[in-house]
Amino acid sequence: MGTATHPSFDTETLRRGIEGHTPQTLLSLYTDDAELSVVNREAQPSHPRVLRGRGEIGEMLTDVYSRDMTHRLEGCVIDGDHAAYRESCEYADGVRVMSESMITLRDGRISRQIMIEAWDE
Repeated sequence: MGTATHPSFDTETLRRGIEGHTPQTLLSLYTDDAELSVVNREAQPSHPRVLRGRGEIGEMLTDVYSRDMTHRLEGCVIDGDHAAYRESCEYADGVRVMSESMITLRDGRISRQIMIEAWDE
């Protein structure tokens, strides 16, 4: 009797998407009905920016990864159907951004993500 295998989250695809500025690669990691909540200075915890579905998430990823800045995956930890990762970014003028994401996985893909961002001011 064989054991069932569950798809695992592909951290190398995550790294390639983030560091290669390829939003389509990143979008491939999301389920069709994924939800992404962003908390930052403008979208505070009581009213986060919520993106629903791959269409809305794809628009945000295209905007972010088309900017003149570097992106680096600092680390990713996976525990069952949950994962967390840190991304550091730097604009050409030296302004830095740090984000932390907690994600829920379904069949190895992101179904829910909460991202907290902090920017240099």
